[in-house]
Amino acid sequence: MEIKTGIGQDSHAFEKKPGKLLVLAGIEVNHPFGLKGNSDADVIFHAMTNAISSITGKNVLGFQADQLVKQGVIDSQAYLQVALDDLSDWKINHIAISIECLNPKISPLIELMKENISKICNVTLSDIGITATSGEGLTAFGKGKGIQAITIITVNKT
Repeated sequence: MEIKTGIGQDSHAFEKKPGKLLVLAGIEVNHPFGLKGNSDADVIFHAMTNAISSITGKNVLGFQADQLVKQGVIDSQAYLQVALDDLSDWKINHIAISIECLNPKISPLIELMKENISKICNVTLSDIGITATSGEGLTAFGKGKGIQAITIITVNKT
């Protein structure tokens, strides 16, 4: 059996003005500030997209996502779907996600995020692991200036 593992990272700073929704793993989060970006800036979906790109060798965030933004598509699930389509003859075995931020608190959101990711990626809830940390405040994310996500995805050839 052929197996590959991809790693992806993404980070965004919080907007300075309220008004933009905070979206994590496609879930709207009750928080006064969204993340800066030309899309919804969903760091989790972006990190997942990058992890898949590291498996397929096709860089979705950048040219393909930029083309979608020019067409008015700002939902990061669309970018993730492009990457998932590139996995045509690979099956996702496991998705591991680590989130670093001071706020919002991630633990109450984990099950909702897992349910959404499970539907989109066609995997079981037990095939998804999500952890969160403040990093003891050592980075800008742990100090509340934004959010970082790191994702590892393992796939096998179907």
